[in-house]
Amino acid sequence: MLDYRAEFDAEVALEGGGELRARGFRLDIPHADVTEVEVTALLVAALAPQRVERAEVRGIRILAEPHPAAGRTPVERVRYVELSHVIEAGLVTFPGLPGPEITPHLTREASRGVYAPGTEFSIERISMVGNTGTYVDSPFHRYPDGTDLAGLPLERLAGLPAVVVRAVGGERGVTAEMLAHVTVAGRAVLLHTGGDRHWATPAYATGAPFLTADGARLLVDRGAALVGIDAVNIDDMSPATCGERPAHSLLLAAGIPIVENLTNLRQLPPCGARFTAVPPRIAEFGTFPVRAFATVPVEDPQT
Repeated sequence: MLDYRAEFDAEVALEGGGELRARGFRLDIPHADVTEVEVTALLVAALAPQRVERAEVRGIRILAEPHPAAGRTPVERVRYVELSHVIEAGLVTFPGLPGPEITPHLTREASRGVYAPGTEFSIERISMVGNTGTYVDSPFHRYPDGTDLAGLPLERLAGLPAVVVRAVGGERGVTAEMLAHVTVAGRAVLLHTGGDRHWATPAYATGAPFLTADGARLLVDRGAALVGIDAVNIDDMSPATCGERPAHSLLLAAGIPIVENLTNLRQLPPCGARFTAVPPRIAEFGTFPVRAFATVPVEDPQT
């Protein structure tokens, strides 16, 4: 069994001024096939609590080393935090869109005539729009030539270092000013607005929190990997906007997936968690529900 490290050169610009340059820098990596995006995200996480404005890596070389003998390396303990809403028949996620229809395709009773005695199965059928429950938007949702669900790279969806932006009880819009001092490069930026407290009620879509255009532009410019929100839409849906969707347009044009209708973000620390929200690989499809969750390190009481 092998452990892997990445060796690379790096240039890092820190928020508030200052630069770091490294040659032959080494980091532990989870597998041998890491991408440049993954290595950059790991570098940014390793530099915490320093806030990184821009990070570039090059000349990546993968090193394999024998795994230490059993009992010599402590196992990381984590707790899992569920960040998805439950999908049920008839659930209304977005005003004007139909709720899912869940019906039996093969009942357990009917299956008894198909399988051996004592063996039975149930197969269900679901009909729903992609914008149901907690779901991810791919660039194809907004742009006809954008990446669809099948093309979304896993490094944009799984095991991302997360930063949680608290925006509860203030203005509806999450602005660039509110994000200015947050390290976002290579991270899942999760906007905790408290909007999920109204889930599955008429109030959920009324005066909902959102990400402003200048906030979205900052996240694009600083290299966020993914952006999520615990509200009905990442854009302002008020009639005064006349249907404009600047956050969707800017983020998806930059290839940044969006996860809407998150919940339980209050249970996450501001940083240190890892975020995952992976949809099925469906071609020519723009949005689909995800099982979003985070892992949070737990201190070993024996250490």
